[in-house]
Amino acid sequence: MSYLANLGKIFVASAFVNNIVLLQFLGLCSYIGLTDDMHASIGMGYAVTFVTVLAAAVTWIIDRWILIPFNLQPFLQIVSFILVIGSLVGLVEIYIRKMSPHLYKAMGIYLPLIATNCLILGVTFINSLQGFDFVESIVEAIGAAIGYFMAMLILAGIRERLRNSELPDFFKGKAIAYMVSGIVALAFMGFQGMIK
Repeated sequence: MSYLANLGKIFVASAFVNNIVLLQFLGLCSYIGLTDDMHASIGMGYAVTFVTVLAAAVTWIIDRWILIPFNLQPFLQIVSFILVIGSLVGLVEIYIRKMSPHLYKAMGIYLPLIATNCLILGVTFINSLQGFDFVESIVEAIGAAIGYFMAMLILAGIRERLRNSELPDFFKGKAIAYMVSGIVALAFMGFQGMIK
């Protein structure tokens, strides 16, 4: 298999076949919490994409150039990865607060929570455990982030439509979000046979 075909396989696998939100259940806090508002969902999707891709690049360099050569991986990998992710989230938070105060307010507590978003940490560990090279790590991160973004947009669009529908009171709010997420996850399970 050629290198480009392998990159395509990694991308499709991370975005669809093993969708980080719908099939691996990582990043559910912001996924459920911010899909009430399409604008906030889009903003969070961009922020998570940026942080995930940049974190994958920086953690790959730290892992391959520092932790593995000096046999520090078992001791410092989690701490160093969390430190990198937290720093990147701080930069994104400063940027969004300055450039789009309305989006910053709409995202509320979920923006700083990107630092503890297990989706980003999960992608960095997947890259390390799979032994991906630098480009493969970036492609995996882009695929996972696009999978997250896609799941956010799907749920936000459905919840927007449901807001104007007549629903029993016990279905309103988070309950319908979880039910719809389950149905969308079942749809994404249809991609399981794509990659072999």
